[in-house]
Amino acid sequence: MAHAEAAAGFQSLNIAVLTVSDTRTEETDRSGQALQQRVQDAGHTLADKMIVKDDVYQMRAVVSAWIADPAIQVIVTTGGTGFSNRDSTPEAMLPLFDKQIEGFGELFRQVSFEEIGTSTMQSRALGGLANGTVIFCLPGSTGACRTGWDKLICEQLDIRHKPCNFVAMILAHSAG
Repeated sequence: MAHAEAAAGFQSLNIAVLTVSDTRTEETDRSGQALQQRVQDAGHTLADKMIVKDDVYQMRAVVSAWIADPAIQVIVTTGGTGFSNRDSTPEAMLPLFDKQIEGFGELFRQVSFEEIGTSTMQSRALGGLANGTVIFCLPGSTGACRTGWDKLICEQLDIRHKPCNFVAMILAHSAG
């Protein structure tokens, strides 16, 4: 398997983007637009894109449907990871995860510290796996989306990245 992976070229993945916001529309969703552009620029397919209110049950409904859809391999969310009363992305996503990717949130805050200093401690960015789907939850700022995608997510969704990435696991699950 390792030899086959080493010989493998880039594998395009089907990625869904979810913006969590009570105020953004398709016209004003700069963070979602930035993620959409990055997904496509990296050679992946944008499988779906939605905006939902910062409501635990609306988020879970959309993400659960995507998790159950075998065509969607990765989900990236933006928004709802702070500490305001309306921020509830971690509370919505954690029960859906089969496994949490603890290192994602830790590493996001480490990388973000270089850009915004101690304010990064207010980020509750997180990642997880659910039914073979990889899920990354980013803060709602466009800068945080750029940081998360450019410095962390993009490499992990490229089978050529060594020593490990999430692509082989995703493809193995997709193959059934």
